[in-house]
Amino acid sequence: MFGKFEASLQRSNRSDVFGRRGRVFHAGRQSRPRPVTGLVRLAAALGSLIPVAASAQVAPGQTLQQKPYFALYEALGRPENWKIQGSFRPRAEGLGGQFRPAPAPATNDLFSMQTTLFAEYDSGPVRFGGEIFDSRAYFQRRNSNSIATTEVNAFELGQAYLGFDMADVAGLGTVSTLTVGRFTQNVGSRRLIARNQFRNTINAFTGIAYDWENAAKDRLRLFYTLPHYRLPDDRAGILSNSVEWDHEGLDTQLFGGIFTKAGVLGGILEAYGYGLLERDSGSQLEGIQTRDRRLFTPGFRLYRVPKPGQFDHELEMVGQLGVARNTAAITDVTDVPVSAYFVHAEAGYTFKTAWAPRISLHYDHASGDSANPNSYTRFDTLYGARRFDYGPTSLYGAVQRANLISPGIRFEVAPDPDWDAFIDYRSLWLENPTDSFAATGVRDRTGRSGSFAGHQIEGRVRYWLVPRSIVLDSGVAYLLKGDVLRNAPNAPNTGDTIYGYMTTTFFF
Repeated sequence: MFGKFEASLQRSNRSDVFGRRGRVFHAGRQSRPRPVTGLVRLAAALGSLIPVAASAQVAPGQTLQQKPYFALYEALGRPENWKIQGSFRPRAEGLGGQFRPAPAPATNDLFSMQTTLFAEYDSGPVRFGGEIFDSRAYFQRRNSNSIATTEVNAFELGQAYLGFDMADVAGLGTVSTLTVGRFTQNVGSRRLIARNQFRNTINAFTGIAYDWENAAKDRLRLFYTLPHYRLPDDRAGILSNSVEWDHEGLDTQLFGGIFTKAGVLGGILEAYGYGLLERDSGSQLEGIQTRDRRLFTPGFRLYRVPKPGQFDHELEMVGQLGVARNTAAITDVTDVPVSAYFVHAEAGYTFKTAWAPRISLHYDHASGDSANPNSYTRFDTLYGARRFDYGPTSLYGAVQRANLISPGIRFEVAPDPDWDAFIDYRSLWLENPTDSFAATGVRDRTGRSGSFAGHQIEGRVRYWLVPRSIVLDSGVAYLLKGDVLRNAPNAPNTGDTIYGYMTTTFFF
């Protein structure tokens, strides 16, 4: 269900990257939209009165089978060999019952806007592509610590690349491409390397990537990149939405490869290994201070895509080893060994009915850091996305792949191509009671608060106000705090957390 929608958007909206299959994504030309009905005109009129807000995030499995229509390309006369597209996504959101420790405000609000403009010219064997990102945020509380470079990155040239289409240079029946420059990428499940969808800012990389595919749909991707460090990163620059060129350099390097094999145990198998080399950059006063991570992250993923009338499954197991420092403090110069892991397991069934309901069971297990200062065992999700597993991020984002044990259940429906919905429940536990829970920052170093963090209930509805042009997305998350989030020494006394968002995405 979600996967079908992602696949259609991957084909038609590649610079916005809704896919989960691991290529550099570029824009695609679009056909003309179907006529707008009177009902849809009414919905669009009503939609203009609704406060615009959150994002057209795609969670795994849900179907909304419409390809976005990009009117700008049509307005320019469909220029030959060009791909042109854009999107504008305003989002309003609010949070009450803060889970983050002081000085985070007990309640918070945010209005954010994300604009993208992509163009690519195909000269034959070489493609020239570029994309501008513009991510801004307004009206958040002055002492909010949940608004950072994840929400603000104004007017950034996120993509500027050359793409070389090498056809069957690697053998008959194969297709190869080479991409050089600045680009975004979705790799594998997107849990470790992704182009963000819900988050207001977007991961980007400078480097080189090679993609290969054969007639049997086996695929190989190799890459060496310098991840972009988003700027500005100071409080004043973020609050004023300042424009500053992002930093990339040899101080942070991300590289590796992933091989995908079709037809394995009734599904698809991915095997991969990623390396991360990191060091401080600049001076101690003005530079970027890091934990000097030097990590190797191998893993595999076996999955079967959801289809009506069939069971589906997904199993991803990831290890992580290397060396790092316990903190990013200038005074911390001690390297300690890293040994961490992550497991995601999922099983679902899609009913063969008009509404295509799917029910699925989920289990996530990510290691936390032990109390031993001579080792580091907290899993690092690298440059991955998490909304499709754990709910909205931005002002919320309580759950991530670190110090987490979480079984859950999800129910999804897609009655027709115009709308879909899901509801999701998770119980939340700490893998290690002395480490901070997931992304909350709440920690009891003694472990006396126990291991139970609480329950999370999340729901979302998405509807095309104007088919293929304007999509409305609205969702709610409710966090019923458990012992850790209520009783840990730095846990705020704010009650349970409620979060809501609404967004309208305009494709042009």
